[in-house]
Amino acid sequence: MAVIDINADLGEGFGVWELGDDLALLNVITSANVACGFHAGDPLIMRRVCAAAVERGVTIGAQVSYRDLSGFGRREMDVAASELTAEILYQLAALDGIARTEGGRVAYVKPHGALYNRVSRDPVQARAVAEAVRAYDPSLPLLTLPGSVMHDVAEDLTVVAECFADRAYTPSGELVSRREPGAVVHDEETVVQRAIRMAMENTVVARDGSEIVLKARSICVHGDTPGAVALAKSVRSALSEAGIVLEPFA
Repeated sequence: MAVIDINADLGEGFGVWELGDDLALLNVITSANVACGFHAGDPLIMRRVCAAAVERGVTIGAQVSYRDLSGFGRREMDVAASELTAEILYQLAALDGIARTEGGRVAYVKPHGALYNRVSRDPVQARAVAEAVRAYDPSLPLLTLPGSVMHDVAEDLTVVAECFADRAYTPSGELVSRREPGAVVHDEETVVQRAIRMAMENTVVARDGSEIVLKARSICVHGDTPGAVALAKSVRSALSEAGIVLEPFA
């Protein structure tokens, strides 16, 4: 019987600016990647999301990023390894402290945006992220792409693979850049069928029509796209109806 986790990025507003419907998504997902203030989020939003996640029994993850509020963490940056480690530690400790005041805790770490893509291929920055997790709490899993170099540089840590139901893939198994057309899949039926295929067959069809093997424990559905809540609900319902057990990985 297949077991899968559904995760989404939450807490990505800032001040009076809101992005996505966090509370509605928390009724659908099993794991929440909560922004830690470097690409989005602020202390009040972090606390609000953590409290709501604890109330609903949703697992909390730290969504760590480059320090890039203006670019929403989607601009690749060359950050010295020691500095990047310190910045990841800062974000992780902040969110975990807030989560604990609400009766929860950070249970895993997921890089965001450009950092997520960079650590999938750059061993120097991947080691910097892994070192921060190792220093803070080596029991925390790292959520990343299948085939990411993180699996190699963080052998002493738990590295969990995820796939994206609503993102296009290259034939090599990487995510299509958001700068390219068709990078985000919006058609509900297509996203639902991709999610079922990922969970049951461990495969996805790349943009060129080829089939890729993507064995993953978690499926991400983005919360910042139009109709995100309805889409996430459809994915969850379809997975349940297919007999797939929905359960957090952490």
